[in-house]
Amino acid sequence: MIPAELVSKAHEHVDSGAFFAELADLVRYPTVSDHPSGRVAIKAYLDEVLSPALTALGCSVETYPNSDPDGGPFLIGTRVERPELPTLLCYGHADVVDGHEGRWSEGRDPWTLTADGERWYGRGSADNKGQHLINLTALRLLLAETGSLGFNLKFLFETGEEIGSPGLDEFVAAHREALSADVLIASDGPRLDAATPTLFLGARGSVRIALDVDLRPDAYHSGNWGGVLRNPATTLAGAIACLVDGHGRVRVPALLPPELPDSVREALAGLEIGNKPGDPALDADWGDTGLTAAERLYGWNTLEVLSLGAADIDRPVNAIPGRARAMLQLRYVAGTDVDGVGEAITKHLAGHGFPMVDVTAEGSFLASRTPVDDPWVTWAKGVLDEVSDRPVAILPSFGGGLPNHVFTDLLGLPTLWLPHSYPGCLQHAPDEHLLAPIAREGLALAVALFHALGRRGEAAR
Repeated sequence: MIPAELVSKAHEHVDSGAFFAELADLVRYPTVSDHPSGRVAIKAYLDEVLSPALTALGCSVETYPNSDPDGGPFLIGTRVERPELPTLLCYGHADVVDGHEGRWSEGRDPWTLTADGERWYGRGSADNKGQHLINLTALRLLLAETGSLGFNLKFLFETGEEIGSPGLDEFVAAHREALSADVLIASDGPRLDAATPTLFLGARGSVRIALDVDLRPDAYHSGNWGGVLRNPATTLAGAIACLVDGHGRVRVPALLPPELPDSVREALAGLEIGNKPGDPALDADWGDTGLTAAERLYGWNTLEVLSLGAADIDRPVNAIPGRARAMLQLRYVAGTDVDGVGEAITKHLAGHGFPMVDVTAEGSFLASRTPVDDPWVTWAKGVLDEVSDRPVAILPSFGGGLPNHVFTDLLGLPTLWLPHSYPGCLQHAPDEHLLAPIAREGLALAVALFHALGRRGEAAR
């Protein structure tokens, strides 16, 4: 059983305003990973916020340089209570995206946490400072209540997740022993919705695909040359349509997973997507209509057009452009073979009469997931269901990208992601916010999960 007083203290920590004050101190650091000034703020955030927080948990702390010049440093905190106890690895990222100063509602400053009802506005409030602060606070509350965690703790922070985690794979591979553990429990990404506590087990991967139709250096008058010169924009539109049709259905078998496992289908059965205040209306006839909305979003692949253009679309002239270009993105689930995506698309286009389309594919995060029937998943859901007043949703993968693969594939860990945000939090946009009720419930869920892990360690001795 989870002690009621521990859950009560978690609620009180949020209700008293203490958590808001702590988060405000984190948000004020403009840790933008793709800006030089952000690198300075990142160092200060590691030195002045995260290192003291981990030291207060009894961790030894070490900062490591990144072998990739595009990435920032890594930080590892380690607390060993007894070697025979289970070891928990936690993860968070210290960096944020651009603040978009001047574009927030009500003149809000992205680097000042501002409360408006239940919404706490500030860059990083949801992604990821609020989320890793919840977990750090839960560990602190547990330690204060019981005097020990009941498990060994390792906490990894990276500083370049928002730019694709450069150097993370190499760092984790080189520090396997320092990061060895029994399970990962971390928080990032959104819940299924604001009202539903959620546990997700992995992430879809992504591949960006550039399609370039560069036919000639000049544009030619459409009246004088129309009908005898190939139009690159028309060609590009046709090429895209033979990859993904006008209803969102992927037309290249090599871009799809081999199957939807029964365990994934069962986990997603009955989950409702959208239909909450602020959510966009779903298009029932979009994508593979043989799948449910939840299966399409969390269990299947999609090919999206991110950008598309030729000439000046805002000020067109009567000329056939010489070049057209589009950027597509494949969001894919574990089990999809993406090693030859570029070659597969090139072959498919050539077979449909489009050999003039140049294809460049570049991967980002890899898809990975922990099996739904893993014993750690069953254990975690049981613990969370005990504390929550609503059933906890299990998502085999969440829709976005995370470096989950470094934990499953490189460290061989089961991964349990307990998100403390929701799809409408506006992460990466002006007006990013954390919902106070989610912070309140999330802190209670996190402290319950950590408490149960400690008791599990005691029982195993």
